[in-house]
Amino acid sequence: MTAPPTRPAIRAEGLTKRFGKKQALAGVDLEAAPGTVLGVLGPNGAGKTTTVRVLSTLLRPDSGRAWMAGHDVLADPEAVRRDLGLSGQYAAVDEKLTGRENLYLVARLYGFGRHAARRRAGQLLSSFDLEDSADLPSGTYSGGMRRRLDLAGALVARPAVVVLDEPTTGLDPRGRADTWQAVRDLVSEGTTVLLTTQYLEEADQLADAIVVIEGGHVVARGSAAELKARVGGERLSLTVAEPRHRVTSAEILATLGEHLPDLDPRTGRLTVATDHGAQSLEYALGCLRLAGIAVRDVELAPPTLDDVFLSLTGRPLEPGRPPVPTASTGVTATGGDGR
Repeated sequence: MTAPPTRPAIRAEGLTKRFGKKQALAGVDLEAAPGTVLGVLGPNGAGKTTTVRVLSTLLRPDSGRAWMAGHDVLADPEAVRRDLGLSGQYAAVDEKLTGRENLYLVARLYGFGRHAARRRAGQLLSSFDLEDSADLPSGTYSGGMRRRLDLAGALVARPAVVVLDEPTTGLDPRGRADTWQAVRDLVSEGTTVLLTTQYLEEADQLADAIVVIEGGHVVARGSAAELKARVGGERLSLTVAEPRHRVTSAEILATLGEHLPDLDPRTGRLTVATDHGAQSLEYALGCLRLAGIAVRDVELAPPTLDDVFLSLTGRPLEPGRPPVPTASTGVTATGGDGR
């Protein structure tokens, strides 16, 4: 006998929301299976947080429907809140209370008795490696510790779905790695996670499926591998020994195909997508050698989610990255290397 299809843990259909003249959401559809991570990718202002607020019952959409953990977000918001954990962009902890007191307070607000609240707080402090600091004011915690405490608070009631809105923004590499492990642990226990992020590596590491939002629209969806396959080819990236040669090198890379090279002004690294792999590499190195340009390092690699976002929107996703050059030559002197 065939088992009945599994009902999605998260589902949204045609969500729209306008703030004055700003169309924040323009028909967002998304879906996540139980026990998976759905990554919602997009730059600031794309509509990620508005989507989270609608799904978390904090904001009513102008139109559309949504379900969380099987409950209708509009028709039964109380049921949604019972089965939902939410960790926003900023750690929502009371800095005057200890870590233990923060979790005890959340548990009591969820209706736990005193003994059960103390026991649950202790369990979470242990799970998130906060036992040594449990009785210190949370205001003394590092950013990573506060984020872990906030995530622990979202899990007090053992929710079926957890929403993490840019959970690692502002964290150092250790704090980010700790948060990633906490998410993996959640999913291994059957929890469904909705993760919004601006960090491509984060989505690549954690998400089973990805939705890319731009301007309130879903512009792509699929697994990381499926989205990368849409770009095709490989990424050729290199760094030349002399900064004064970057523009000439970029002009050479621009001849490899239809894609424009990207120059990172922070590192001087040039990157271009190519459909011809090793042939493009050999050709580019030969041209650079003939031009008398020394190459410090070179790499040929599969496409990244950054390439996906660039191909979809014409601009990079991660904060601080320069836009794709659009000059007729395919290059600009970004970074002041046109000496």
